[in-house]
Parts: sequence; C-alpha cells; structure tokens
Amino acid sequence: MAKIIRAQRTKRAGVRSVPKKSASNAKATKAKKAKKAKSGPARAVKKAPKLKPPRPWTPEEVREAFSRFQKANPEPKGELEHLNPFTLLVAVVLSAQATDAGVNRATRALFATADTPQKMLALGDEKLRDYIRTIGLYRTKAKNVIALSEKLIRDFGGEVPRTRAEIESLPGAGRKTANVVLNMAYGEHTMAVDTHVFRVGNRTGLAPGKTPLEVELGLERVIPSEFMLHAHHWLILHGRYTCLARKPRCEVCLINDLCRWPEKTV
Repeated sequence: MAKIIRAQRTKRAGVRSVPKKSASNAKATKAKKAKKAKSGPARAVKKAPKLKPPRPWTPEEVREAFSRFQKANPEPKGELEHLNPFTLLVAVVLSAQATDAGVNRATRALFATADTPQKMLALGDEKLRDYIRTIGLYRTKAKNVIALSEKLIRDFGGEVPRTRAEIESLPGAGRKTANVVLNMAYGEHTMAVDTHVFRVGNRTGLAPGKTPLEVELGLERVIPSEFMLHAHHWLILHGRYTCLARKPRCEVCLINDLCRWPEKTV
C-alpha cells in the first residue's frame, strides 16, 4: 500500500525516472576522456623565425657598382627601336606584356608609314591592327595608339609633352611609360621600373620594395646623380641578360661580390 502511495505522489509531482546510460555509451565516453588525457594540452605551433633584411648597401658600394656598369657599357641604349619621341611613346605603349624584339618586328614597317600623330590618325584603327597583330592585346593597344594620337594633336600641338603627369594622361601610358619617354627622349633623370629592374632591385638588396614605385623611389635615393641618366638601362640589361629570373648567371655578374642575395652561387 505504501508503495502505491509513493508512486502516485511521484506521478502527481511530474517527476520522471531518468534512464541509465547504456554500457556502450558509458564505454565510449570513458574512451574519449582517456584519449584527451593521453594527448594532453594542445601544443603551440612554432612560428618560423623571421629572416633579417639584408644589410643596406653603403654609398661607396653603390658608386662602385655603377662605376663597373659604366666602364663595361659607357653608352647603354634602350632596345626599343624608334625614330622620334612620338614613335618611342608608341613603342613603349605597345611593349606592355610583350618583348622588345616582338615590338620591333611589328613597328619597323609601321613607323616607316606613320611616324607622327597625324599620320597615325590617318592610318586608322583597322590598318594599325594589321601592322601590330603579332603583338599581344593588339586590338586594345591599337585603340590606345589612335586615342593618344588624337589627344596629342588636340591638347599638345602634336608634340609629346615633357612632364610625367601629361604623359600619364595619354591613353595606354602609365608611370613606367612616362619615365622611359622622359629619360630616352628628353634626358631626364628618371627610373623606369619594369620586371627586370624590379627583380634586380629586390634580389641584390640595392632597393628592396613591394611595388615598382617603392623600388623606383629607392633607386632614385641611392644612385648618385652622375649615373642616373643611364641607370635604368644598366639595370634593365643586367636583369635581362645576367640576373635572370630562373637561373641567374652569378658567375659572370659584374657586382656578384656586392650583391646581398643569399642564394647567389659565387
């Protein structure tokens, strides 16, 4: 009788009996705890030590490097063929994502026909494409060359302007184009940073930078003024023929004793 009364009270109170964990569940929980205890606390992942930046070049070392470049090649020349500032401008615009040799093959016949903005405009977009179709992105480049010819005639009297900002305002022309034209056509002390100069500046430690502009400004800071007229040509040629991207020719490098690259082979 007492048992029946207690059961009724329990039911009225809403208390339900909790089922016991099965033997298999209990065993799995115990195994998890044992595994966690065995593995212990999570180990901290060791970070790779940060490499120290290379020791900056001294002014004496920079002067020595460019003295060697000067002695080996006193009058370096750009490899883009051109007849005047306008054809130089066009050649540089066409050289984006293309080789100088490939541009030269296309422009020899083009410049014999159209060596001024007026003649280029008279040639027209369609005929221009026929001359340069062997160059990558030739359709876009043809439109840019026609548009910049129009702008030169309209805004600059048919002449290539002499300031970086004005050249950069032309279709298809950026900072590197402006620097090349200012240097080669007008003798300005500018530093045009292409893929070769960017690689040499960073690899040698001469002017490390994450962007072409950083490398450009770094080189302008360290290179003595007396070398600046030809400096970008020396660096381009050095990167193109000696400090190659995949297999640098350290054994014949003029500045291998000054270079800060930790992987150089001499």
